[in-house]
Amino acid sequence: MCTEGAFPHRSACSLPLTHVHTHIHVCVPVLWGSVPWGMKLQCVSLWLLGTIMILCSVENHGLRRCLISTDMHHIEESFQEIKRAIQAKDTFPNVTILSTLETLQIIKPLDVCCVTKNLLAFYVDRVFKDHQEPNPKILRKISSIANSFLYMQKTLRQCQEQRQCHCRQEATNATRVIHDNYDQLEVRAAAIKSLGELNVFLAWINKNHEVTSSA
Repeated sequence: MCTEGAFPHRSACSLPLTHVHTHIHVCVPVLWGSVPWGMKLQCVSLWLLGTIMILCSVENHGLRRCLISTDMHHIEESFQEIKRAIQAKDTFPNVTILSTLETLQIIKPLDVCCVTKNLLAFYVDRVFKDHQEPNPKILRKISSIANSFLYMQKTLRQCQEQRQCHCRQEATNATRVIHDNYDQLEVRAAAIKSLGELNVFLAWINKNHEVTSSA
């Protein structure tokens, strides 16, 4: 319903239908210009505050949205039992694959899910398969860790299917660095090195993920 005299200088009802849309766009700046300066500042401040809160919420949600349901304590215990034996086989003590913490420290919250998913795949598809372990006791511990990683992969795969695990270029680059480090060594040596540095990845998971017990 149209009301005569809605605007002081001319009624929108007196305009032809084809000009009403243009007339409204002209009037909006006029009305905004009549708003007191203090009220303008307040509106802008509220808009900025709302934008910042939304951005912070999105970033934090990107970190916390995908829960890893597994027994991290059991994984860490399994690794500690074989850590010394694995690291004793490392013939390149001055070389590192994962221990360059700078690679993982610069990962932003939005990239945590993707990097975790990629590193789980790195261990399952390369490290565990490349390593040939003759000691049955150590092999059982490694198999237990591998099964836990497969379970975590399933959790993160569900997040990815729900479009909650985005892979940005930064995450892809960080993963590529680790694969490049791995490729610089002979396969068996690289697998030993990566197994010996597994504590770095486990500590990173504990720091960056909200982990729930699967027990």
